[in-house]
Amino acid sequence: MKIVEFDKLMAPVSGSGDPMSWHEPGSPPFRLAGFAWYEQDRAYRRLPANPPVRLPDAVHALANCTAGGQAAFRSDSKRVAVRVELSGRANMNHMPATGQCGFDLYVGEPFLQRFHSVTKYDHSQIVYETLLFDHPKSEMRCFTLNFPLYQGVRRVQIGLMPGAEIQPPPAWAANGRIVIYGTSITQGGCASRPGMAYTNILSRRLNLEVINLGFSGSGKGEPEVVEQVGGVPDPMLFVLDYEANAGEGLAETLPQAIRILRRRHPAAPILVVSRIAFSSDITHEDWLAARERSRDMQSRLVAGLRDRGDKAVYFQDGSRLLGADFDECTVDGVHPNDLGFARIAGGLEHEIRKILRMHGTGVSGRC
Repeated sequence: MKIVEFDKLMAPVSGSGDPMSWHEPGSPPFRLAGFAWYEQDRAYRRLPANPPVRLPDAVHALANCTAGGQAAFRSDSKRVAVRVELSGRANMNHMPATGQCGFDLYVGEPFLQRFHSVTKYDHSQIVYETLLFDHPKSEMRCFTLNFPLYQGVRRVQIGLMPGAEIQPPPAWAANGRIVIYGTSITQGGCASRPGMAYTNILSRRLNLEVINLGFSGSGKGEPEVVEQVGGVPDPMLFVLDYEANAGEGLAETLPQAIRILRRRHPAAPILVVSRIAFSSDITHEDWLAARERSRDMQSRLVAGLRDRGDKAVYFQDGSRLLGADFDECTVDGVHPNDLGFARIAGGLEHEIRKILRMHGTGVSGRC
C-alpha cells in the first residue's frame, strides 16, 4: 500500500519550483547557534574538529550530529526552502526520520514562535530540497530553522525569494550560553522533529542559546570530554544530565566533572539533574532501587558542596520531570516522545529561570 495514493498530505514536499536565492546560514545577517566552535572550524559540529586531546571514538563521531543547531533570521520572503546534504541516510528503528535527519521551521518573534513545518523528503536520499514556508503575502517575519538531531549535515542552504530583504533576528534575552551535557535523551532521542528536543524547547522559551552536548549512549563523564564541555565560550550555566549512561561510575565521574568545570569557571552555576523515570522502574524493583540510590548520591554530593561553600551548584530530581504517568512519555520505555520532552523542558525551565535570577542573569518572557 502506498499511503500517498489515499492521503496527499503524506507525500514528500519538494522544492518550490521557482527560482530561489540560496544563502549560507553561517554568514550574516543569519545567526547560527548551537555550534560553539563554528567560527574556528567552519563545520556543523558540536565539539572542536581537532580537539587538543583524543576523545572517545563514539563521542568524536556523535559530535557530528547537529542536535541543537539553529539558524535564525528575519525576511520578507514569501517562500523559505532548504537545500541539504546529509552525511548519511535515515536508519533509526524507533525514531522518525523527521527528527533524525530533518529540519523544522518556526515562525514568530521571541517567546511567540510557533511551529510551521518540517522537511518531508525521500528518506533513502542524503541530498534533498524542501519548501518549508509559502505565503501569498510578503511581510517581515522572524524564522528559526532547527537542525537534525541524529545525523550530520555536510551542507545546508536557505532558499529565499530573489530580492527578498534579510535582516538579523532579534537579540537573545541575555549574553552567554546554557551548556547541557548528557545522553541520548539530551541529544534528542526520540523526538519526532528537531524543535521538540528539550534543549530546543528551552531555547525558545528562554530566548537563549542552548548548546546541546548530548552523546547517545556515550555521556559517561570522561574527564577529557568534560574538559571540552568546559571549553564552550561564554557559559552562563552548565547542566549535567548524564546519569543514564554513567551507571555506577557516576559516583566517581560526577565529582570530578564538577571539579573540572569549577576550575575553568569558578562562578558559573552548575545544575546536576538525575535521570528521568523509565517504564521498567514500574516492574523492576532493582531498577527503581538503583535509580533512587543514584539520585540520593547526587543530592548528597551537591548538598555537601554547598555546605563547603559552593553556592552555585544545584540539584534537580529528574525522576519527577515526566509526572505520574511517566510511562506514557517515552517511545520505548527510556527515550522521550514529544510529550516527554515538553515535560522535561517545563521542569528544567522553572529551575533554570530561578538559578539565572539568583546569579544576576535576568531572563524575561513567559513561563
